[in-house]
Amino acid sequence: MNFLSHRVEKLTESETLAMARLCTELKEKGHDVINMSLGEPDFPTPDFVKAAAKESIDKNFSYYTPVPGYKELLEAISQKFKRDNNLTYAPAQIVASTGAKQSVINVVMATVNPGDEVILPAPYGVSYSEMILLNEGKVVTIETDYKSDFKITPAQLEKAITPRTKMFLFSNPSNPTGSMYTEPELRALGEVFKKYPHVLIVSDEIYEYITFDEKMFSIGSIPELAGRTVTVNGMSKGYAMTGWRLGYLGAPLEIAKACVKIQGQFTSGASSISQRAAIAALKSDNAAVKPMQAAFKKRRDLLIKLMSDVPHTKINNPGGAFYLFPEVSYYYGKKDGETVIKDGKDLCMYILNKVYVALTPGGAFGAPNYIRLSYALSEQQITEAVVRIKRALELLK
Repeated sequence: MNFLSHRVEKLTESETLAMARLCTELKEKGHDVINMSLGEPDFPTPDFVKAAAKESIDKNFSYYTPVPGYKELLEAISQKFKRDNNLTYAPAQIVASTGAKQSVINVVMATVNPGDEVILPAPYGVSYSEMILLNEGKVVTIETDYKSDFKITPAQLEKAITPRTKMFLFSNPSNPTGSMYTEPELRALGEVFKKYPHVLIVSDEIYEYITFDEKMFSIGSIPELAGRTVTVNGMSKGYAMTGWRLGYLGAPLEIAKACVKIQGQFTSGASSISQRAAIAALKSDNAAVKPMQAAFKKRRDLLIKLMSDVPHTKINNPGGAFYLFPEVSYYYGKKDGETVIKDGKDLCMYILNKVYVALTPGGAFGAPNYIRLSYALSEQQITEAVVRIKRALELLK
């Protein structure tokens, strides 16, 4: 007897989490695995944030929290949006959740009906398409490549919009490519959106504080789009708080209220301790973020330099996040005498088993000719990882 729903049977496992599981299994067998598959800062949470959490425990913040979050947290997020992004979201328009991923699916569940189209610039966040399909929406992708820095053009956007389009969902800076839209580029896309008021814009800005060459610009700060833009963010990446599971969104009031209704039936309010820690982080001057940002930029430059010497890989120069997304299709169809590489997943498994470096296949992000390398690890590990990758690829003929 099969008790599983058709919905869950259609759902695929997250490739990033699947690769993490394989890494753990190999490490348990004694292998020296370098994990470049997970999007997780390798820095500890800043001490002042940890101190705020400890203080909240001593002050007995151990009870259920309001579903959208503590009032003080919502006010801090509102002030952060205005201070850093020129976004005006009142506390009533903000919902704190168990990670930015929950914030995204809350919005999808609150707005997308069966058959509604959701536009995703590809490559896209690993869970975006599954969230839409889980909610019976239709995924519409706009293809990009390394030559365009993985950015769509206004013409591509306009061509993708139809009367059935409900939402445009993207991350900026991008996971998996690290690319970041500049203010002029977002304003150009905004001119297209102005023609189509039926399209809701969802901007996932979780990598906001990990930017290198351009100043971050939020599309929701364009006045004509403010009333139909949802801005998602969180504590995981910028503050190295992945395990604290605290994300948030700012949205039009009716959407925020709908997200509260949905979340109240799923998880209720986010962790009390995480919320108190987040308040301290959001009210800070972000001095703790700067050293991490500088370290990631140095690592990016190192990885680009090293990967530039790896034959038959094609890369861009990402402006944010901590990923490099090389095009590797040259190696498809090649073999080392035993293993035949059919696609990106085969290539990642080959490299993992041959030289114990974990990467993520690009097909998980809607870009099958690519693989993702995370440089959220030490410069020594990055250097050793590329040495191993190059050695494995040289065996493919």
